[in-house]
Amino acid sequence: MRGLTHRAVDRVAGLPSGSTSYYARTRVALLELAADRMVALDQAEIVPPEGKLAEFLGATVHRSITAGRTRMLARYEFALESTRRPELRARYDAGGLELRRRCAEVLAAAGSPTPEEHTRVLIGWLDGSIFDALAGTGSLTPPTEAELVAGARAVLAGLGLPHA
Repeated sequence: MRGLTHRAVDRVAGLPSGSTSYYARTRVALLELAADRMVALDQAEIVPPEGKLAEFLGATVHRSITAGRTRMLARYEFALESTRRPELRARYDAGGLELRRRCAEVLAAAGSPTPEEHTRVLIGWLDGSIFDALAGTGSLTPPTEAELVAGARAVLAGLGLPHA
């Protein structure tokens, strides 16, 4: 998180020095812009499944630990930073609440009688699986997409939801 500075953004983006500070005058403003961008990217990727829910969930987690690895690690950094900076907490939570709302919609469409409760369980599995594969002991041997699909099936079955 310390590496996210106005100067670093200017350098990586190939902009003249001082350009980023025009849009984000303070460090908090820079962090808020970065958090907003991360949420926007997440929301653009969430497309309700057309096929089987377990396959969609397994593929989503697998993409998060492979192609989306850097963004997921940045999300964990933001989560931790928002515990130290209350001014970021509201923005971080707003993005997370939107993702949870969309998850509840998917679960309701899949037949969940209590989509908000089931969302909490499913998000716990998703977040736990991703964290373990990226930063936990599970990073030694990250799960395959097939293993993640099997895990999603188990969670959905535990919730009494169809998964096939």
